This record gives sequence, structure tokens and C-alpha cells, in this order.
Amino acid sequence: MLDITHHINTLADHVHHSLESRQRIVVAIAGAPASGKSTIAAELARRLNTQKTSAVVVPMDGFHLDNAILDDRGLRPRKGAPETFDAAGFVHMIRRIKFGEEVVIPVFDRPRDIAIAGASIVSPDCQVVIVEGNYLMFDQAPWTDLVGLWDLTARLDVPITELRARLIQRWLNHGLSRAAATRRAEGNDVPNAQAIVEKALPCDVILDGQPRR
Repeated sequence: MLDITHHINTLADHVHHSLESRQRIVVAIAGAPASGKSTIAAELARRLNTQKTSAVVVPMDGFHLDNAILDDRGLRPRKGAPETFDAAGFVHMIRRIKFGEEVVIPVFDRPRDIAIAGASIVSPDCQVVIVEGNYLMFDQAPWTDLVGLWDLTARLDVPITELRARLIQRWLNHGLSRAAATRRAEGNDVPNAQAIVEKALPCDVILDGQPRR
């Protein structure tokens, strides 16, 4: 079990310090698949809201290309790779969020494996927008256009061996056999994770994403 209390304390302190000089900040929580980004983002938002600091989570996964498009481009087996997202659309959304206007966002429905348009809203008075995703600090265009838009960046640091185990378990949880889960993870998810680690840009905060034993 990963004890994230220290991580949340650290990030919350950074957020409150940043808010001393601005009305809204945009926080990027980056990392490989299965590194724990969603858990950290959700808990940070919960902590900030209990502290009377309005916060919302914006997942990058809402910008997955639809499976029909991936099939047409022969990219379905690579779903989750950088080229299987609407990266330009995502960058445009973050710019709008940065300017403080109301932004309607898509959200990815994992059980149905589709992105739902207009599923959530970032209101103009939201103080902290927490964005979580694989490619937020990724050294490849057009993802590099995001770098100047973040006010605070954090990355979950998890060894590839641990990520591999988590990714296989993720597919096991979806009902696949051990052999099928291993093939799915090693055929796509693990290479994506390796690319994210190898092309990671420097972040303000590095969080240890390994479990405490």
C-alpha cells in the first residue's frame, strides 16, 4: 500500500504558496500509466477543497481518439501512445483553462472505453486546476507546448519493474487471463511507460510512487 499523505502534504504546501501571488494555478501531475496519478490528483483536490481552496481534477484521458479513428489509422493496438490522443486539442484546452474562463471538458469512460464530450466543467472561479496525465511533461512536440502553461509540475517516479507488475494487474482486474494480461501490458503499456520515463522533462516536485513495505 502506498502512503500518499506526505505527497499530498508536499503538494498542498506548494499550491498554497503559489496562490499567494495569483488567483488561479494550474498543476500538472505527470507520470507513466499505473504510476498513481489519478489517486494523487483526486486526493489533492479533496484536501484543497476541505481547506476551502476550490480545486478540480482534469484528466488528460478525455482526449483519447475514438476507437473508430484509431481503427481507421491502424493505431488501436497502440492506444495510449502519444499519437493516439488529440494533443493539439488538449493543449488548446489547457490554454483556455490558464486564462481563467469557463471550460467544458471531455472525460474518459474507462469501462465503456470512450471519451464523453461535455462531461465536466472548470468554472471561472476555480482556484486550482489539477491536470493529470501521461504526457504532461513529455519531451516531444506538440506536448512540449504545455510546459509553459503549468504553474506547478509534479511527477510520480516508479521503476519500470513495478509499473510492469501494476499494468499486468490492471488487465487481470479487467478479467483477462495471466497470459493475455501480460501480452496486453508488454505489447503496448510497458513500451509507453518506458517512453514516458526516457523522455521525461524536469518537474518541480518528484514523488516516490513505490509502495511502502
